[in-house]
Amino acid sequence: MAAAEFIPLLLKGAVVSLLIAGAASLVAVVMAFIAGFAKLSRLRMARWIAACYVEFFRGTSLLVQLFWLFYVLPHFGILLPPYAVAIAALGLNMGAYGSEVVRGAIISVPRAQIEATIALNMTKRLAMRRIVLPQALLTMLLPWGNLLIILFKSTSIVSLITIHDLAFNAYNLNIQTFATVPIYVSTLIIYFVVVQAIAFSVAALYRAVNRGGMGKLA
Repeated sequence: MAAAEFIPLLLKGAVVSLLIAGAASLVAVVMAFIAGFAKLSRLRMARWIAACYVEFFRGTSLLVQLFWLFYVLPHFGILLPPYAVAIAALGLNMGAYGSEVVRGAIISVPRAQIEATIALNMTKRLAMRRIVLPQALLTMLLPWGNLLIILFKSTSIVSLITIHDLAFNAYNLNIQTFATVPIYVSTLIIYFVVVQAIAFSVAALYRAVNRGGMGKLA
């Protein structure tokens, strides 16, 4: 089978994978910041809820989480479309890992700088926005790049809940044509190219921010 015949379908699947990864990344970032800040909260209940969320999603299989949302929730009257399940499972799972990145980056800011904000009579909110977060965000960038790469590669499991992503289309093409080698070589190349693009983009953003861009955002 000529590559021209199956590449368009693989690329169509890759677009689906990218869209799911993009939406799940937004969920992951939001959940990571909520859980990360909650784990630093003075409220015991907030810390407890955040810890339960993080330990549950880090301590159980992403595949089982995906199946639970797709196959178990309907038994309780909650029926979600496949795309919503994929985005929720990937986003919640990666958000749990990302929360530790957020928490670690915030507590890595030197204590002397926090004390300086107190001496300057800054409010906690102003100190967080002007001093802590600009430095913490720079520290978070590269670890988040790794998490985004893992998230994109993890989209391959959404094919198991009928979503026509890259992995799903590759599998179907292989079943229909038995052109195993060219199909899966092409699939590997597409995954590799996308991952390298993510890594390059994050590294470029890190260099730009490190040259002083974050100072303008503060």
